[in-house]
Amino acid sequence: MPASSDPPMDEQVVVTATLPAGVALHARPAADLVRAASRLPVPVTVAANGKRANARSILEVLALGAIGGTELTLIASGPGADDAVRTLAEVVASLGA
Repeated sequence: MPASSDPPMDEQVVVTATLPAGVALHARPAADLVRAASRLPVPVTVAANGKRANARSILEVLALGAIGGTELTLIASGPGADDAVRTLAEVVASLGA
């Protein structure tokens, strides 16, 4: 049974995270994001520059072409969605640190 704070299955949780200055989503930063997303209990979609990507797919994340200062929208739904998007937002904030 989902925790009482979890949204209904069809309700999306959306969080915006800004890619740190000087960090682009290429090679290592993208791999770090994908690794973190792969450990989450729910799939997360990352949106940037008018494109959407499965956060568990390195090729899709690289195709976003996100550079430092880009706002990434993290979207998930279902049990654990709140924690999933918050966790990925923290990962994004720590990239390049």
